[in-house]
Amino acid sequence: MKIIHTSDWHLGHTLYDHDRTEEQLDMLGQMSGLVSDIQPDLFLLCGDVFHVSQPSAAIQTVFAEALLALHEACPEMTIVITAGNHDSPSRHEVFKRPWKSMNVHMIGSLSRECPEDHIIEIPGKGFAAAVPYCNERNLPDGFYQNLLDIIAERNHEGLPVVMSAHTTVSGCDASGHDRASDFSVGGIDGVNISEFGSGYDYLALGHIHKPQFIGGDGKVRYCGTPLPVSFDETYGHSVTIVELDAHGAAPRTDTVEIGNLRPVVTLPSEGFATWDEAKGLLAAFPDNLKAYVRLNVAVEDFLPPDAFAEAVQLAEDKACRFCCINTRRLVETGSGAKEMSVSEFREESPLKIAERYAADNGIEFDEELQMIFGEVLKIIEEESREQYN
Repeated sequence: MKIIHTSDWHLGHTLYDHDRTEEQLDMLGQMSGLVSDIQPDLFLLCGDVFHVSQPSAAIQTVFAEALLALHEACPEMTIVITAGNHDSPSRHEVFKRPWKSMNVHMIGSLSRECPEDHIIEIPGKGFAAAVPYCNERNLPDGFYQNLLDIIAERNHEGLPVVMSAHTTVSGCDASGHDRASDFSVGGIDGVNISEFGSGYDYLALGHIHKPQFIGGDGKVRYCGTPLPVSFDETYGHSVTIVELDAHGAAPRTDTVEIGNLRPVVTLPSEGFATWDEAKGLLAAFPDNLKAYVRLNVAVEDFLPPDAFAEAVQLAEDKACRFCCINTRRLVETGSGAKEMSVSEFREESPLKIAERYAADNGIEFDEELQMIFGEVLKIIEEESREQYN
């Protein structure tokens, strides 16, 4: 069975209020071209199709046309799409029956009463167990293993078994995510990989934006986003191609890079510059190069009050879109001064910040304090997630 594994399209996403429809359409065109070339048996889109739960009619049309293009590129291909934490479960399922006539399976909500709804058979090729985002408190115990057990009873020919999920796996690399801590990423608490049970040949994950394998057997993978969602996603963006020969066989994987019409660019590319140096870099930026631009600026106190307006004016006649100024200030710690940017501070885990604060005040942040802090943080994150969702 040949599979294209993708996730986190975030259609409708804007970057600092800049519309990204043009590059998203180009990305979708690359997807259909890839399907045409590879002719896969299964196309897996593992959540966060849209960036918001109520996308505009125009963005929903973009998505519908993209599905039609994927189907036309390979009419025999099975398409499985699950909802992520950014998506509306009901929106995924409202046209479930019409899409199914084109071999497109939309799975928005968890079906506790009928888990078979999550199992899609690809005739003569394999099985897919597709699970949408679900708050871990609402996920029945052993749900994943139950799906795999049902498949095992049906899989008389020893066909490959694929499972998909949209969640945070503990120990993953959440680089580039704003709302990330040691306990949670993007409002989803980490789960141990053992929660997914045994019996799958490949576990296709969505939610984390950096492509990566989890564990050492090459069976569990985040494919990552096809387009960057922030300036801090400083890694390649791609889809994952998977080939499975039989149940129990090791998967063969490859990645295909997705080109970006308008890449995200930080000036300078490494470190931070003074305000005058940053203005010089922006002024020298090629006039015809389409990009989103962020300036990394080191400041002792504050930027000039008209700094943003100056930067906008410098980029006014260029093809690039100026987005923001990321400042770095000096942070005093007990062990000396440390330079930390605003984005670095946001990425720093609450635990590390608490440890630094304790050290500055001569307090030993021992295991007991860490445990208490972790419990309090979990309560705060749960309340925040409920408000966010």
